[in-house]
Amino acid sequence: MKIVLLESLGISQELLDSYVKPLTEKGYEFAAYERNDDVAVQIEEAKDADILIIANMPLKAEVINACPNLKYIDVAFTGVDHVALDAAKARGIKVSNASGYSTVAVAELTIAMMLDLLRRVPQVDAACRAGGTKAGLVGNELEGKTVGLIGTGHIGHRVAELVHAFGAKVIAYNGFSHKEDTELIKYLPLKELMVQSDIVSLHCPVTEQSKGMINAETLSYMKPTAFLINEARGPVVVSKDLADALNSGKIAGAGIDVFEKEPPLDTDHPLLHSKNTIVTPHVAFATAESMAKRAVIVFDNIDAYLAGNQKNIVL
Repeated sequence: MKIVLLESLGISQELLDSYVKPLTEKGYEFAAYERNDDVAVQIEEAKDADILIIANMPLKAEVINACPNLKYIDVAFTGVDHVALDAAKARGIKVSNASGYSTVAVAELTIAMMLDLLRRVPQVDAACRAGGTKAGLVGNELEGKTVGLIGTGHIGHRVAELVHAFGAKVIAYNGFSHKEDTELIKYLPLKELMVQSDIVSLHCPVTEQSKGMINAETLSYMKPTAFLINEARGPVVVSKDLADALNSGKIAGAGIDVFEKEPPLDTDHPLLHSKNTIVTPHVAFATAESMAKRAVIVFDNIDAYLAGNQKNIVL
């Protein structure tokens, strides 16, 4: 049986070897490659695999169908919308993810973006470097603000706990299959959440319901002093509509970590040029600690699958 890793897990070679050794000692073949988004290259690397490991690289039906022995896909990521699940399902291929590995990392960057936007950190940094002062750049506190969360899964709930500790009020729109915590969070319809929130933070998966959910109409409900943060999925937001809202002053600012496609972005992407926007190239999940947690989950998934006890089941 052959196990193929199609992209780096962000851990040291020494640590990777420590996870691979027990598998090879049992007779399993293991091959590891660096990420390559060329489908032809992926097919060549994966064609003999019984088990495929990927992180957030797109895995198309064309690749899945070119792997006749493929039985299991181990996704080292929380979301799986980049995997051709229909193709996997049609062939009876099982799929697991690495749910929970990045909860702390994403939640902490969410808080960092909130504070950066509220305290106008990019602007005061630029002013200081230019020999200026805080004049005209006094910020605001998170305490006392209303934070609206769209999605309260593991990450959304952790964000709720953190902003509550800052003294903020937490409201949320669920609309997904997330467990609700009515002691910590007040749940509202989407429009009411957008109207009431000082900060709207997205923590939902991409579904038919959520795709394009943040658009010109929903943005129009927000306060002109409000901020939007997206560390969920790029397609949840219509980028042009958000850029228009930022540039016209309909909302005060945004922190964006995810886009319609994985960075690097085209240099003319509207959110790279919109006012008061902090952009990061999909790094919310990526800390040394989260990468280590992820590796544990990924190889535990494989051990469980090989033992006939699949974990973190997607399919």
